[in-house]
Amino acid sequence: MENIKLIVRRATPDDKKYANTIIQEMEESAKARGTGIAKRSPEYIEKKMDEGKAVIATTEEGVWVGFCYIEAWEHGKYVANSGLIVSPPFRKTGVATQIKQKVFALSREKYPESKIFGLTTGLAVMKINSDLGYEPVTYSELTTDEEFWKGCRSCVNFDILTSKERKNCMCTAMLFDPVEAAKKIEEAKSKAQLIVEPEGELHLHKHRQFKGNFKLFERWVRFKQYVLLKTSRKKNSDGDPSNKPKSFLSIFFW
Repeated sequence: MENIKLIVRRATPDDKKYANTIIQEMEESAKARGTGIAKRSPEYIEKKMDEGKAVIATTEEGVWVGFCYIEAWEHGKYVANSGLIVSPPFRKTGVATQIKQKVFALSREKYPESKIFGLTTGLAVMKINSDLGYEPVTYSELTTDEEFWKGCRSCVNFDILTSKERKNCMCTAMLFDPVEAAKKIEEAKSKAQLIVEPEGELHLHKHRQFKGNFKLFERWVRFKQYVLLKTSRKKNSDGDPSNKPKSFLSIFFW
């Protein structure tokens, strides 16, 4: 892969030929991880390409490498960078980071006042989001648009989401708030702590604190998923445990 030049760019209608491959790889990847994603049709992916709301990566020869698209909710109040997928031969090459940076910049261009959020079980994606300025949040800080949550119905963990009254699930929620980011930038300017990252994005040293503790955060995410799965399995075998006393762990994760 070292001698292969990759091109990461905004997708166009000419890229519709990749739609079926993208959908197939999304489904295969979800099965391999044992998790679920909101299923999309090739037509949906093609629409995103028509609208200029997607980023695609290819080789110079036109081999498909990766993809991600933008969704807007509540009339643009919230924006999600969804469906990040990389072809298996090109994973661990850094292209996922390039795609996320590009789609984040595209989101900021099209929706400069919107909050950008994501739900993911992938620790690598969480780390990329952290570097872009996302912060871990509770589900209550995400969009309330029912159309967004309907997309979770095809996920294998949908029963966990509904049993938790849509307050928690296997995915970790992360959010970039442009208003809060602007405040932090002003604070950093006054303290001469502002730094400029590649892609021209402004970030603060404060975010590096989260990055430095990522191993701890990784353990927390895995432990959270373990507890949720254990609770779900126990409910299936013993019946509804809603009247049982809450453990310290269940309180901690809420």
